[in-house]
Amino acid sequence: MKTRREGGRARRVLRVVLPALAVLIWVAITAVGGQTFGKVSEVISNDQTTFLPADAESTLALELSQEFSDDDAVPATVITEPTTGDLGEQQISALEAASGEFTDLDGVVQVLPPQVSEDEEAAQILVLMDDQAVEEGAVDGLRAAVDDLLPASDWTAHVTGPAALSDDFAEAFSGIDGLLLLVAVIAVFIILILVYRSVLLPFLVLLSSMAALCAAIVVIFQMAQMEWIQLNGQAQGILSILVIGAATDYSLLLVARYREELLHRQDRFSALWQAWRRSLPAILASGGTVAVALLCLLFSDLNSNRALGPVASAGIVFAMIATLTFLPAMLALLGRPVFWPKTPRVTEGAAAEPSRRQRRQERKQARLWSAAANLVRRRPRTVWIVVTLLLLGGSAGVLDLRAEGVAQSELVLTETDAKAGQEMLERHFDAGTGAPTDVFVPADEGDEALNIVQSIDGVGEAYAVSEQGSPASSASDAAEAEGFIQLSVTLTSAGDSLEAENTIREMRQQLQDLDGQALTGGTTATQLDTNETAQDDLLTIIPLVLAVILIFLVVLLRALVAPIILLVTTVLSYLAALGVSALVFNYVFGFPGADPTVPLFGFVFLTALGVDYSIFLTTRAREETPLRGPREGLLHSLVITGGVITSAGVVLAATFAALAVLPLMFMVQLAFLVSFGVLIDTLIVRTLLIPALGVDLGRWFWWPSRIYKPYEDAQAEKVTEKVPERV
Repeated sequence: MKTRREGGRARRVLRVVLPALAVLIWVAITAVGGQTFGKVSEVISNDQTTFLPADAESTLALELSQEFSDDDAVPATVITEPTTGDLGEQQISALEAASGEFTDLDGVVQVLPPQVSEDEEAAQILVLMDDQAVEEGAVDGLRAAVDDLLPASDWTAHVTGPAALSDDFAEAFSGIDGLLLLVAVIAVFIILILVYRSVLLPFLVLLSSMAALCAAIVVIFQMAQMEWIQLNGQAQGILSILVIGAATDYSLLLVARYREELLHRQDRFSALWQAWRRSLPAILASGGTVAVALLCLLFSDLNSNRALGPVASAGIVFAMIATLTFLPAMLALLGRPVFWPKTPRVTEGAAAEPSRRQRRQERKQARLWSAAANLVRRRPRTVWIVVTLLLLGGSAGVLDLRAEGVAQSELVLTETDAKAGQEMLERHFDAGTGAPTDVFVPADEGDEALNIVQSIDGVGEAYAVSEQGSPASSASDAAEAEGFIQLSVTLTSAGDSLEAENTIREMRQQLQDLDGQALTGGTTATQLDTNETAQDDLLTIIPLVLAVILIFLVVLLRALVAPIILLVTTVLSYLAALGVSALVFNYVFGFPGADPTVPLFGFVFLTALGVDYSIFLTTRAREETPLRGPREGLLHSLVITGGVITSAGVVLAATFAALAVLPLMFMVQLAFLVSFGVLIDTLIVRTLLIPALGVDLGRWFWWPSRIYKPYEDAQAEKVTEKVPERV
C-alpha cells in the first residue's frame, strides 16, 4: 500500500517537474533568440548580384570587371536643377566645388565631374560608392552632403541610381523586426480572443509562437554566419510571418482536442495526454509536408530563393516542436483555468464517450458546419460541380498576369528621393545615364562589337574604356585584361526598366555574331538575369513540390484517390487565387506588373500550407470512418474540425496580410495572394469541395484502403439480427 502511494506521489511530482523544466528551457531559448534578433542585420545582404548563380552572364561579367578595377563600386547619381532656371558659370562652379567635397565622404570611391544636360537646365554628378559602404548606409551621408552643399533655396537636388535604390530597399525592410512583427502579433491576438473567448489562452499560444521564432532565428543566424545560406530581408520577413501563422495553426488543433477531452475526462493530465497523442500525427504530417515542400526551393537557381528553403523549413520545424512541447507544458501547469471564463468541465455522469446531451451541445456550437454538411449530404455532385466551375472561372484571370518583373524604382511603393531623382534624370538625360551597362568583348573584335552596340535601338551612347576609366579614342586604345576590353554603354531607358531589359536582351543576341564570347553586365543585366532565372524556377520547383506533397499524403492516408483529390483541389484553389489576384493587381491596385517570384512563393505557400487543412480534415475522417462509414465519417469530420480549420485559416491569412505594412510591391502582392488563397482554401475548398467529392465517391474516396470495413461489418450484423432465421 505504501509503495503504491509513493508511486502515485512520484507521478504527481513528475507531472509538475517535467512541464516546469520544459518551460524553463523554452524561456532560456527565447531569451537567447531575442538577443540574436539584434544581430541578424550583420548577416543580411539585399545586394541583387549575390542572388544570381555563378554561371549567369552578369555574374561572369562582374567577375571579369575585377580585372579592370579593384573597386566594388555602385553608382549613385546626384541630379540637380537650379531654381533660377538655366545653368550659368556660377552654378557650374558650385557643382564642381560640391563634387570635390563628395570625394571626401565615407564610402565614396570616385566622383566624376559634373555633366550638363543638352537643354542646360540640369546637371548630374556620378558618384561611385563602395558596395559594402552602401549596405551600411553611406548613401545617407551623401544625401546629407547634398542638402548642405546644394541648399534648397538655390537647387532642386536628388540622389538616385542603383546605390540610392538599394538604400530605399534597406529603408523599406527596416520595419521587419519591429512594425511587421507587431502588426502580426496584434492581429493574431485579436483573432485568438474571438476564437477562444479566453483571457489567458491567447497569451500562451502567442508565447509559444514567439518562442518558436526565437529558436529558429538562432539556428538561421548560425547558418548565415557559416555562409551556408545567403540571408536577405525578404526571407527574414517571410520567416516571422510563417512561424507565427504555422505555430498558431498547430496550437489551435492541439487546444481544440484538449478542450474536447476535458469535456469527457476529469483528470486534466490524461485529457492533455490524449489530446497530444491524437494531435501528434496531424501536426507532424502537416509540418513535415510543409517543411519538405519548402526545402524544394533548394533546387532554385536564385540564391535568394534557395536561402528561403532552409530558413522557412527551420521555422516550421521549431513551430512544431514548440507546439508539441512548450505549449503542452504550460497547459499542464495551469490546467483548466487557461480557458476561463468558459472553462470546460465534465458534466455529471459523463464517460469517456460523449453523451447525447454533449453531442447536441457540440452540434449547436457547429451550426454553420452542420448546415454545410447537410447541403453536401443532399446534393454532393451539384456542390462540387458548381464550386469547381467557380474556381475555374477565377483561374481565368491568370491569363492577365504580368509577372515578368517591374522597374526597381517601382518596387518601393512610397515616394522616395531616388524615385523623384529618376524622374528628373529622364527629363534631361538619357534615362540610363546613372546605371551604365558594362560589355566585355574580345579585344581583337572591339571595333566590330562597338559598331554592333551603337546600332542597337535603345542605346544612347557607347564607348571603349581606357585605363584611366575615361572614354578611349578607339577600341584599339582601350584597356585590355585577359584578352577582353570594356565597353561602357548608356541606355536611353531607365536602367531598372523593362525597356532597358529588352535592350540588353537584344544586345546579347546581336553580340553572338562575334567569333569570341561577349559578356554583358551591370545593373540592368543583373536584373534581367534575376527575372529570367526566377521564371525558370517555376518549371523546376512546382513539379517537385507537387511530388513531395503527394508522397506525404499517400503515406499518411494510406490511399491513392484521396491524396490525388486533395492535391488537385489545392492546385485549383491556388490558380483561382492567382487569377483573382492578377485582376486586383492590374485593375484595383494599378500595379505595373509583378515580380516573377510572387507566383512561385505563392504556389509554395498555398499548396504546402493548404494541405495542412486537408490533413486536419482527413486525419479526423480516418478516425470517424470505421465508426460512421465513408460518407458520414467525412461529414462528421467536417462538422467537428470546421471551427478549427476556419480559425487556423483566418489566423494564417491575417499573419500574411501583415506583410502589406512593408511598402514593397513584392510584399504587398504576396500578402494579398496568400491571404486570399488561404481564405478560398479554408472557406470553400475544405468546407464544400472536398467533402462533396468524398461523399459522391463514397468508399472509392479511400481506395485502395478499406478503413470503412468495420462500419460495414457492423451494419451487416445489425441487419442479420433483425432478420429471423428460417426454420
